[in-house]
Amino acid sequence: MTAKVAVLGAGMVGVCCALELQRRGFEVTLIDRRDPGRETSFGNAGILSPSSLLPFNNPSLWQRLPKLLTNKTATLRFNPLFLLKNLGWALGFLAHARRGDALETAAALDALITLSAEEHLRLLSEAAATARLTESGWIFLYRSAAGFEATAFARETYQRFGLDTEVLDRAGLSDLEPHLQPIFEQALWIKGARSIDTPGDLVQDYAKLFLAKGGLLERCEIRAIDDSESGPSLLDSEGRRLSADKVVVALGPWSRDLLGRSGIRVPMAFERGYNMHYRPAGNAVLSRPVCDTAAAYVLSPLSGALRLTTGVELTAQQAPKNLAQLEMAERAAGEAFPIAERLLDEPWMGCRPTLPDSRPIIGAAPRRRGLWLAFGHQHIGFSTGPGTARLLGSLICGEEPAIDPHPFRAERFIL
Repeated sequence: MTAKVAVLGAGMVGVCCALELQRRGFEVTLIDRRDPGRETSFGNAGILSPSSLLPFNNPSLWQRLPKLLTNKTATLRFNPLFLLKNLGWALGFLAHARRGDALETAAALDALITLSAEEHLRLLSEAAATARLTESGWIFLYRSAAGFEATAFARETYQRFGLDTEVLDRAGLSDLEPHLQPIFEQALWIKGARSIDTPGDLVQDYAKLFLAKGGLLERCEIRAIDDSESGPSLLDSEGRRLSADKVVVALGPWSRDLLGRSGIRVPMAFERGYNMHYRPAGNAVLSRPVCDTAAAYVLSPLSGALRLTTGVELTAQQAPKNLAQLEMAERAAGEAFPIAERLLDEPWMGCRPTLPDSRPIIGAAPRRRGLWLAFGHQHIGFSTGPGTARLLGSLICGEEPAIDPHPFRAERFIL
């Protein structure tokens, strides 16, 4: 008989897991309270980049930490009470900002990103969505020479892992992006990066492919996962019981609470972020995404708009919005590029689920038969969803995986 799998979460990671397990012959039901691609994946900057291998908690964090702790920067805002309640996570996050740990994470993420790039290209073709893809790279912008020099570890790491990059001066940057204002001393062009025109719509494209191949989509909210002799049993918010031979938890930031209610504690925090859309002023054109490193925002060209995404806010997942970072980023973006009016009535907000070592959990849940985990991708779930799915599929089927699964094992944090 065909084994039944329930995949919880219809973001990029969950949809890709559903497609991969379907490809391997399982009968798959994708479960989410909302339509595919409407939560965290929806607000992504849309960048598929090998430079995402470098975690935020790397050795350069120590130099920046005194300023970040003022709680007034565009890069980081935090709720002190939230950090006290999650002190173990915070201390673990800082502990992994050592050179050796950061390079170990970079190696693991490099493998996952490379695998994901191959899988994205395959899925884009199968979903007839290749027109969404732009292959012109993306650019880190530096307002001062000192700002550029402060990223020496990042550039060393990119070189270590063979990324195709080019340092640009003012003239070189102007040649690539002539409508950027001449306020940047230097820039770093990540040539191997790709970008997507509308991230949420691409997730929906992949979900339509899954449905067209016979997959099932269930709209409900799962409240708990019970362990039984016959396999995992799911309880939804209306009290219904759903059964499956295997369950994959790919709920991003919602994974922690669900697993907590199911007796599994996960040390995960939430890097909240905001975005807003703008119309370019006049005839200004931005050809590729750019990151203003000093002002901690990314500006991405989408279909008919520019999307501005902010830095990190560490607070409870459901805490009220705090738009200070977005307002700072909006002012800085106006200095860098001709933007006109806002195109959204309300800023979008989402949560990036982050584990202490900035690597996701991909693999079996310890001592829980039939329960598999795929969450904790911090900022890069959109780009690493397909590779996550490929790795998880291999592990579920007992095959030799394409990349080393050890760095992503659940036992790092779940006993």
